[in-house]
Amino acid sequence: MSIGVRDNTAENRYEIHDGERLAGFCAYEITGGRIALTHTETLPEFAGRGMARRLVTAALDDVRRRGLVVLPFCSYVREVVERDPGAYLDLVPEQARERFGLPRTGAA
Repeated sequence: MSIGVRDNTAENRYEIHDGERLAGFCAYEITGGRIALTHTETLPEFAGRGMARRLVTAALDDVRRRGLVVLPFCSYVREVVERDPGAYLDLVPEQARERFGLPRTGAA
Protein backbone atom coordinates (compact mmCIF):
# COMPACT_ATOMS: atom_id res chain seq x y z
CA MET A 1 0.00 0.00 0.00
CA SER A 2 1.06 3.58 -0.46
CA ILE A 3 1.77 5.99 2.37
CA GLY A 4 0.45 9.53 1.92
CA VAL A 5 0.13 12.72 3.95
CA ARG A 6 -2.66 15.21 3.42
CA ASP A 7 -3.99 18.33 5.09
CA ASN A 8 -7.50 17.69 6.40
CA THR A 9 -8.59 21.32 6.80
CA ALA A 10 -12.06 20.31 8.02
CA GLU A 11 -10.45 18.63 11.06
CA ASN A 12 -7.51 21.09 11.41
CA ARG A 13 -4.93 18.35 11.13
CA TYR A 14 -2.42 16.77 8.84
CA GLU A 15 -3.10 13.07 8.40
CA ILE A 16 -0.94 10.18 7.31
CA HIS A 17 -2.64 7.26 5.61
CA ASP A 18 -1.50 3.77 4.73
CA GLY A 19 -3.64 3.22 1.68
CA GLU A 20 -7.08 4.32 2.86
CA ARG A 21 -6.40 3.62 6.55
CA LEU A 22 -5.66 6.53 8.87
CA ALA A 23 -2.28 5.87 10.51
CA GLY A 24 -1.83 9.11 12.46
CA PHE A 25 -2.36 12.84 12.61
CA CYS A 26 -0.79 16.15 13.61
CA ALA A 27 -3.36 18.64 14.93
CA TYR A 28 -2.98 22.37 14.38
CA GLU A 29 -4.53 25.79 14.86
CA ILE A 30 -3.91 28.60 12.37
CA THR A 31 -4.07 32.25 13.38
CA GLY A 32 -2.96 34.78 10.81
CA GLY A 33 0.39 33.68 9.44
CA ARG A 34 1.12 31.31 12.34
CA ILE A 35 0.38 27.64 12.71
CA ALA A 36 0.44 26.09 16.17
CA LEU A 37 1.22 22.38 15.86
CA THR A 38 -0.41 21.08 19.02
CA HIS A 39 -0.43 17.27 19.04
CA THR A 40 0.94 14.39 16.99
CA GLU A 41 -0.37 10.87 17.34
CA THR A 42 0.27 7.59 15.55
CA LEU A 43 -2.35 4.89 15.88
CA PRO A 44 -0.96 1.91 17.84
CA GLU A 45 -1.04 -0.56 14.95
CA PHE A 46 1.27 1.76 12.96
CA ALA A 47 3.79 2.45 15.75
CA GLY A 48 7.46 1.83 15.07
CA ARG A 49 7.24 2.34 11.31
CA GLY A 50 8.50 5.95 11.13
CA MET A 51 5.02 7.28 10.42
CA ALA A 52 5.16 10.13 12.95
CA ARG A 53 8.44 11.49 11.57
CA ARG A 54 7.20 11.23 8.00
CA LEU A 55 3.97 12.98 8.97
CA VAL A 56 5.68 15.84 10.82
CA THR A 57 8.31 16.47 8.15
CA ALA A 58 5.61 16.54 5.47
CA ALA A 59 3.59 18.98 7.59
CA LEU A 60 6.62 21.23 8.14
CA ASP A 61 7.44 21.12 4.43
CA ASP A 62 3.86 22.17 3.64
CA VAL A 63 3.99 24.94 6.23
CA ARG A 64 7.16 26.27 4.56
CA ARG A 65 5.50 26.15 1.14
CA ARG A 66 2.53 28.11 2.53
CA GLY A 67 4.79 30.75 4.09
CA LEU A 68 3.56 30.21 7.66
CA VAL A 69 5.63 30.28 10.84
CA VAL A 70 5.48 27.42 13.33
CA LEU A 71 4.71 27.40 17.02
CA PRO A 72 5.72 23.84 18.01
CA PHE A 73 3.57 23.16 21.07
CA CYS A 74 3.71 19.42 20.30
CA SER A 75 6.76 17.84 21.94
CA TYR A 76 7.32 15.51 18.98
CA VAL A 77 7.32 18.42 16.51
CA ARG A 78 9.91 20.17 18.72
CA GLU A 79 12.00 16.99 18.71
CA VAL A 80 11.98 16.84 14.90
CA VAL A 81 12.95 20.53 14.65
CA GLU A 82 15.70 20.11 17.24
CA ARG A 83 17.15 16.97 15.60
CA ASP A 84 17.61 18.78 12.29
CA PRO A 85 17.74 22.53 13.01
CA GLY A 86 19.22 23.29 9.60
CA ALA A 87 16.05 21.98 7.98
CA TYR A 88 13.26 23.43 10.12
CA LEU A 89 14.44 25.79 12.87
CA ASP A 90 13.94 28.80 10.62
CA LEU A 91 10.19 28.11 10.62
CA VAL A 92 10.04 28.93 14.34
CA PRO A 93 10.29 32.68 15.00
CA GLU A 94 13.61 33.45 16.68
CA GLN A 95 11.90 35.28 19.54
CA ALA A 96 9.79 32.14 20.27
CA ARG A 97 12.58 29.55 20.22
CA GLU A 98 13.60 29.90 23.87
CA ARG A 99 9.96 29.42 24.91
CA PHE A 100 10.00 26.02 23.19
CA GLY A 101 13.49 25.03 24.38
CA LEU A 102 14.98 25.35 20.91
CA PRO A 103 18.37 26.82 20.02
CA ARG A 104 18.49 30.44 18.85
CA THR A 105 20.32 29.43 15.65
CA GLY A 106 20.77 26.29 13.58
CA ALA A 107 24.56 26.35 14.08
CA ALA A 108 26.05 23.49 16.07
